[in-house]
This record gives sequence, C-alpha cells and structure tokens, in this order.
Amino acid sequence: MKKLYTTLFTILIGFSAFAQGSQVKKADRLFNQRAYMDASEEYRLVQDKDQEVLQNLADSYFFTNRMGNAVETYRLLFLKHEANVAPEYRFRFAHALRAAGNNEEADEQMSEFLGTQVDFEEWSSKLDTSVSHTYTTNQVMQNAASSDFGITFMGDRVVFASTRNSARPIYAWNKKPYLDLYVADMDDEGKLANVELFGKNINTDTHESSAAFSKDGQTMFFDRTNSRRVKTDWSEVPVATIRIYRAELVDGEWTNIEALPFTSDQFSTEHPTLSADGSTLYFASDMPGSTGSFDIYSVAVNEDGTYGEPVNLGSNVNTAHREQFPFIAEDGTLYFTSDGHMGFGNLDVFKSEQENGSFGEAQNLGNTLNSEFDDFAFVLRDGEEKGYLASNRRGSDNLYAFSREDYTPPVLPKEISEINPDTGRRQIAGVGNIYFDFDKATIKPESEPTLNKVAEIMKNFPSLKIEIGSHADARGSDSYNMKLSQRRAESTLEYLVNQGIDRSRLTAKGFGESKPLNDCTRPTGCTNEQYARNRRSEFTEVSGGTKTQVETEVQTEDTQDN
Repeated sequence: MKKLYTTLFTILIGFSAFAQGSQVKKADRLFNQRAYMDASEEYRLVQDKDQEVLQNLADSYFFTNRMGNAVETYRLLFLKHEANVAPEYRFRFAHALRAAGNNEEADEQMSEFLGTQVDFEEWSSKLDTSVSHTYTTNQVMQNAASSDFGITFMGDRVVFASTRNSARPIYAWNKKPYLDLYVADMDDEGKLANVELFGKNINTDTHESSAAFSKDGQTMFFDRTNSRRVKTDWSEVPVATIRIYRAELVDGEWTNIEALPFTSDQFSTEHPTLSADGSTLYFASDMPGSTGSFDIYSVAVNEDGTYGEPVNLGSNVNTAHREQFPFIAEDGTLYFTSDGHMGFGNLDVFKSEQENGSFGEAQNLGNTLNSEFDDFAFVLRDGEEKGYLASNRRGSDNLYAFSREDYTPPVLPKEISEINPDTGRRQIAGVGNIYFDFDKATIKPESEPTLNKVAEIMKNFPSLKIEIGSHADARGSDSYNMKLSQRRAESTLEYLVNQGIDRSRLTAKGFGESKPLNDCTRPTGCTNEQYARNRRSEFTEVSGGTKTQVETEVQTEDTQDN
C-alpha cells in the first residue's frame, strides 16, 4: 500500500509539472506575439514563477499600463533574482514606481540603473523655475472604451487615430480593434464633433495612425503597420513593422498611396511630421544605427519628389531609450516624447530649439502638461498657443486640448527677505522661529501667526510654490523620526491649505534627524532646549527667478520634558 501511495504521489507531481510547463509555454507564445493582456493572465496562473515568468508577467502589466500590478511583480522579481536581472527591468521598474506615486523608491531604482544619484524632488523644483510656459489641459472626449491619440491639424479640421471601429480585427496587445484614422470638426475650446472615418482608401484592417499634411493639404504622410509578419535580425519571432506612407489628394480622394523609399520590413518608421516649408520630414525609427529603441530622424524632401538619406538628430534629442512622436512647429522648435530624458515618469513631452540647423538640449515641458504616466503626440496650431496631446493618465489613451501662456517665475522682493542667522539661508523678513513639541506633530497656537504670515505672502505671490521640510531631534529611532518628521510636514501643509493655499503649490517632506542645527546628534547629552531647536519645519521656495529660502522654524516649550 505504501508503495502504491508513493507511485500515485510521483504521478501527481509529474502531472503538475507537465501542466505548469504547458501553461508557461502558452504564456510565452502569447508574450512573444505581444498579446500582453492574454499573456499576463496565463503567467498569473503559474504556481511556481521562476525569473523568466516574473520578468514577462511584470512587462505584460507594464506594457498595458497596469502599473500597480507591474510594481508588485517587478518588486518580487528583484527580491528573488536581483543579481541576475538585466538592467532594462530596473529601468521599467523605476518608471512603474513613478506612475504609482512612489518617487522615493523610483529614485533609488533609477539611481541604481544609471549609476548616478537621482533626486526627483530637487529636479522638479528646479524645473519649476525654468519652464517657458504653463499649460491648461482638458480631456476632449469621454471615451473609456477606446483609445484615441496622434491628432493633427488638417486645415480647419483635425485627424486622429482611434480604436473605436468595432468592425476591425482585435489587436492582441491591448484587446482593442486595430487603429483607423478619423476626421472631426473642433470648436474654440478644442472639443471634437462630427467624428467620421477618414478617406476610404487610407484605412485598412491593420493599424493606420499619425497623419501629417502639407501646407496646401494635397499631400499626406501617415503610419501603416505591415499586414504580414516577417523575420528580422532583432526579433526571435516574426513581427509586423510600421512604415510611413505618402498619399496625394486627387479630385477629392486620397490616392497614389505608397511607402516611402527609406522604409523597410526589417525596422519601423513612424510618426511623420513635416516642416512648415515642406522640405524636411521628421519621424521616429528603430532603423540600424539608432541610439535607443527608437530615435528621432530627419530626411530631406526634394522638389522632384525624391528623398535624401535619413539623419539621426543626435544626443541632445535621442537617448539610449525611446524617443517618438516628433512635431516640428512653425518656428522650427521640435517637440517630441521620451522616456530616456529625466521626467515625471514614463513618456514625457520635451522640446528642443533649433539654431543654425542643430537642435539644442532637450527641455521638459513641466508638470502642468506632463504626468507620471505616458504623455505624447504633442501638436501646436500654427500662430496660436493652443494644441493637443495624448495621455493615458486616466487609463486608456485619450486626447487632451491645451492652451498655454508664457511663464515668468515669481521673485520675492528683496525688502521682504533676509538671512536667517541660525541657518545662513534666506527667509521671509519678520517671520519668527517656531518649533514642535517633543514627539508631537501638532501645530501649536503660538505657531499660527507665523504660518498665517506665510499663507498671506503665498496669496500675494500666486505662482509661488513651497517645499515644507520638517525635522526631528535625535531621540528615537531613525525610522520613527523619519515618520514623525513627515507627519510634521503634512500637518504644516494642511494648516496652509486650510488658510486657502492650493495643495498643488505645497510639498511636504520629512528629513528625520538628518539635518540638525546644532551638535545634538545623539539621544542623550543635550538639554531640552538644545534638542528643541531641531524640531522644526522649514519652508523652501521651489519656484522663483532666484532661489529664495523661506526658513520658518517653529519653537514651543517642550512641556513633556519639563
């Protein structure tokens, strides 16, 4: 009998292993076909997930914008297999963490990936003082069921790509129909109406997207995914690449449709945009010689209808990662999307100004336009400060209309600022010193006049943004004091919000016991008064022409120690 049980147990183990192996093979096949929605479900059901299963599962979540699931799976991957994980998974982990709002851990992962220190808060604070415009965005349509992106202007109308055509085959990547081009009217606020399929000769049962038009409206460039998959040097399985096509408007119909001569089945060319004079076409490609997964290129469009050789735009624009969706504005400024330059997470919109035929250093457009998710396909209407972009910040890809205005950073007048004698940093004149009680994060009544004065100044300078940095003394563990200081920063922030200051203008950050104002760095050896000096909140201006520090230090009697 014992022998029988042993035999049955062995059979069951073998059957279980066979079943799991079959499931992994099915998931791998789906993953290699880029059917990430189906692949993630199969990988999720695998009981004993090895390194490759965790990598592919995390990537399946990441590539379909399920960032919470991606964070959990990448974290488990690095917990179990960190020594053997390729660097690109850490790169995606960092971006997933940004999307999840965990900037501190994202900094750690990105610092490890780059081999240099990344400080998101410091970077974003500096960016607030250098952006050229502020943007106001509004979602164009409420369309949770479909994805819309890649909008462009065609005279007084717009053309964009959408998955809303249910008659098309389903794309395995996201389980939505293949993309078609649509045309629509727009009102003064950017809202779209009278949406209809674009010309009958353009759309097919594969993807069409990212149109661009000549000034006279007679020539069109657009993306079309190849209808067949081919083997390439860079992929283990056949893939369908993307090619840029050209079409001409003849007697009201788009015809003479042909792929551009520098495109190929062996690599993708996509997202065309035409210069104002029609002489240069910009596009994205992963053609041989690219720096990253996709780079931005330009190519001459000759008067006889021929094309020059594609030219890579170089390191000011392109990185070792992904640059796509170029848009060349009327003034020659290049706008594009990247996840390789420092940003707010995943794809951000950048600009590069052109001078003497060369493009300058990439500049992030700031957090009034970009989010922690994918923001891309930026277009600007000629002669106006209005345009569109796409973003998946609310789940699926959606179109957003924007308007923008020039941004001049606020500068505090010198007569209301002074140097704090304790810190050597600049603070608002007449703002007194205030401190927290021992082991407390409560704002004391005697602190309120000072905070009210900070609120008043912020109301007088409506573009002023402040970081609240709060601190603890050396008594208690490092981790406890870090949490305590964070609570102090948050209670200070909430007080200012209650005084009418918009929450978006305030950042709360706890520093624990890491930045004392004196030598009291141990839990014993100092008087209560000496420890009390380190229990403070500091208010640092993070937007201004010249960085002004507003150091407000809160001191109250340490009643618990006396």
